[in-house]
Amino acid sequence: MKIFFSITLLFLNIWAVMGQTSKEEMFQTIEKMGGAYYAYSTDIPTQTMSPKGYQPFYISHYGRHGSRYLLSDQDYKWVVDLFVDARDKNALTPLGLNVCNRLTEIWKEAEGHGGDLAPLGERQQRGIAERMYKSYKEVFNEDAKMTARSTVVLRCAMTMDAFCERLKELNPKLKITREASNKYMNYLNFHTEESNLFTSEKGPWREEYRKFEESHTHPDRLIASLFSDKIYVTKKVNPYALMWGFYWIAIDMQNMETPTSFYDLFQKEELFDLWQSFNYRFYVCDSNSAQNNGLMIANAKPLLSNIIESANEVIAKGNTGAAFRFGHDGNLIPLAALLQLKDCDASISEPSEFYKFWSDFKIAPMGGNIQLIFFRKKASNDVLVKFMLNEREILIPIKTDISPYYHWKDVENFYKGILR
Repeated sequence: MKIFFSITLLFLNIWAVMGQTSKEEMFQTIEKMGGAYYAYSTDIPTQTMSPKGYQPFYISHYGRHGSRYLLSDQDYKWVVDLFVDARDKNALTPLGLNVCNRLTEIWKEAEGHGGDLAPLGERQQRGIAERMYKSYKEVFNEDAKMTARSTVVLRCAMTMDAFCERLKELNPKLKITREASNKYMNYLNFHTEESNLFTSEKGPWREEYRKFEESHTHPDRLIASLFSDKIYVTKKVNPYALMWGFYWIAIDMQNMETPTSFYDLFQKEELFDLWQSFNYRFYVCDSNSAQNNGLMIANAKPLLSNIIESANEVIAKGNTGAAFRFGHDGNLIPLAALLQLKDCDASISEPSEFYKFWSDFKIAPMGGNIQLIFFRKKASNDVLVKFMLNEREILIPIKTDISPYYHWKDVENFYKGILR
C-alpha cells in the first residue's frame, strides 16, 4: 500500500507541475501570466525515497539566475517620463494620476538596477541551495569536489555566489571553486549561427508571430482609463507600445521589493492574451516548436555533453561532489527539451495551441533549475539517477523498474544517441 501511495503521489506531483495549462489556471494565479518573469515557487512536493541501500554522491545542476529587474533602466524610464509629462499637462484621469505616483515610487528602487539580480533572486538561490543540502547531505562532505561556473553576465555570477555562500554557511569546510569566465561559455550559453539567424528579425516565423501579437494586443480600453486628454494621446502616446510597457512592469513587480502592483490596470483576458504572445516567442525561439525543426534545442548539446562527461569522471574516480552551472532561460529551456523532460519537448505547430502544451513559467521561472541527482550502492557498479525540474521529480522517456530513478548506463546510452 505504501508503494502504491508513493507512486500515486509522484504522478500527481508531476501532473500538477507539467500538465496542460488552462486559462482557468492562469486566472487563478495571475502571477503566472508573467511567464519567464514568474517568481520561483517554493511550494516543493515531497521527494520519493531512494531505493534501499542507495545513497546520493553527485549532483549535476544547471540553474537560471534568480529574480531580476527588467533588463534595462529604459524599460521603466520611458513609461515614468511619459506619465510625469502627462501629469504636468493635466492629461491624466484620476487612475492615471494614481498610476503616475506608483511609477515614481517603483522608479526609486529600479533606477540603476536594469538587468541586475534582485534581492529576491538572492533569497531564492539561498533557499534552493539549502534545500539541496538538507535533501542530499551525503554529497556535501569535506572530501567533496565541487565546481561552480556561471556565464559572464553579472546577475548570473551573483546568483552563483548567493547559492555557494549558503552552502558554505551550512558547511564551512566545503571547497567550491567559482568561476565566471568566457572559458565555459561554449557550453553554458551556446548558440549556433543558424539559431541566431532564426531568432533574428529575419527569422521565418516573424511575420506569423507579428500577426498573432497584433491580434492579441488591445490597448484602447487601457489607454482610455489612464488619459483624459485625447489630443495628448494622439500627439504623445503609442497605445500599443504603452500596453506592452505596462505589461513588462506589471509582471516584474513580483520580483521587486516595492509593495505595489499594476495588475489592476488590466482585465485578466488582456493579460492572458499578452502572455500568450510572450510564451509564443519563448517556445519558438528556445524550445522544440514545430517551426524550428529542432534547431533551438540543438544549442543545448554542448551542455549535455558536459553533463555526461563530468558525471562519468566522478563515477570513474569514485568521488563525491557536484557541478553547479548558472546561466539563462535561453539555456535552461533548450536543455529541458533536449533531455526530453516530461512535457518540455512538445512539438506543436498551431500558435493558438502553444500555451496548452508548453508554458514558459513551468520550465524557466526566475531561478528555474534542472538537477540530476546520482546515487550508488556499496559493492555495486550500478549508478542511479533521477531528474528534477525546479526541485520537482520529473520523468524522461526511458524504461525503468524504479521510477522516478533510472539506471545511469541506460540514461547515458540514450543521450549519447541524441548527441551523435
